[in-house]
Amino acid sequence: MLALASACLLLLFLGSAYLPFALSARCVTSTATKSYDNCASLPTQQASLAWTFHPRNATLDLAFFGSFISPSGWVGVGINPDSAEMTGTRALIAFPDPNSGQIVLLPYVLDPTVKLQKSPLLSRPLDIHLLSSSAALYGGKMATVHNGAEIQIFATVNLSPNKTRIHFVWNRGLYVQGYSPTIHPTTINDLSSTATIDVLSKTTGAHQDSTRTLKVIHAIINAISWGILLPIGAAIARYLRHVKSLGPAWFYAHAGAQLFAFFLGTVGFAIGVRLGELSPGVVYGTHRKLGFAAFALGAIQTMALLFRPKTTHVFRKYWKSYHHFVGYACVIIGVVNIFQGFEAMGLSRSYAKLTYCLCLSTLIGICISLEVNSWVIFCRKSKEEKMRREGLIGTSEKGSGSFR
Repeated sequence: MLALASACLLLLFLGSAYLPFALSARCVTSTATKSYDNCASLPTQQASLAWTFHPRNATLDLAFFGSFISPSGWVGVGINPDSAEMTGTRALIAFPDPNSGQIVLLPYVLDPTVKLQKSPLLSRPLDIHLLSSSAALYGGKMATVHNGAEIQIFATVNLSPNKTRIHFVWNRGLYVQGYSPTIHPTTINDLSSTATIDVLSKTTGAHQDSTRTLKVIHAIINAISWGILLPIGAAIARYLRHVKSLGPAWFYAHAGAQLFAFFLGTVGFAIGVRLGELSPGVVYGTHRKLGFAAFALGAIQTMALLFRPKTTHVFRKYWKSYHHFVGYACVIIGVVNIFQGFEAMGLSRSYAKLTYCLCLSTLIGICISLEVNSWVIFCRKSKEEKMRREGLIGTSEKGSGSFR
């Protein structure tokens, strides 16, 4: 078990090297028709942005690279003149024309009524100096819209003098009703699709960078604590306590693994709470609720050690039942929430998730082997006990290897 823990920790740290790159796509500075001076990988939806800024006339050439999540969906990018949020964004949204099936690109203004869904989103001219705009599917005219289809949105904007710090907003949705895009999904990944970039100095907002770093740390710590160490600690107690040669060593290994896992999990939980404070309005949903449930069960389980009755106490068997139930519930909720976290961060297809799945499947395989071995030993002892009662074999005294 300790060897497995070390191997899993090593694999997780190696897999985490790909985590920052999995959060965003690799940016490119050239397309089939034009080259740009700069590019940036955007933090969500594997999107990226390329641009060329002309200081002489304050003109900005943009190329946005995104992808569809539905054959009948939409992809949009825009500029918010005031702040890095959806409300107030002047957007260009691309989707298949309901009549011809060809890609169309229309301008939209996202006012507060859109966020509240009081009325359909209708196209109207933008009040910014948009000089030109177009959109094209990656692959040329023969390309078709499907789940994962890549699209490029081009625009040329005349900026206000001496205002080069731009708030970019982008997103994608599942459906378009006529020429009215419907609301996009409301996962953490979708609600965090904003970035502030200085197109002259090529720097991004410090708040965005710090939040992304916290997400990576939060994911790594929780995958190690709730997703690996906690299940290993439970497996140690279940399969090693009956090994006579270990004596009480299994108990100290079990308690040490669980306490260290809970300590790390508390740090990861605190970072998650801080991320919630830094992301007002973001809906955490199931991931947030499961996180609070796992932490509460872990805290109750840890506090229960202070009230553990002696082995001869009448309430000992009730405490053991409670301890097993709460412990296994905490393990299950923790593992499920790790996968919820991968989905929330947009890492459903990433090296980080693959690495964790390899560690978890290895642990499950070992537990299945130990479970089968335990049943074989149990059946063998039951058979020997039956033969002993019938007087077919002699009796022998054997000590118990458990430590309670």
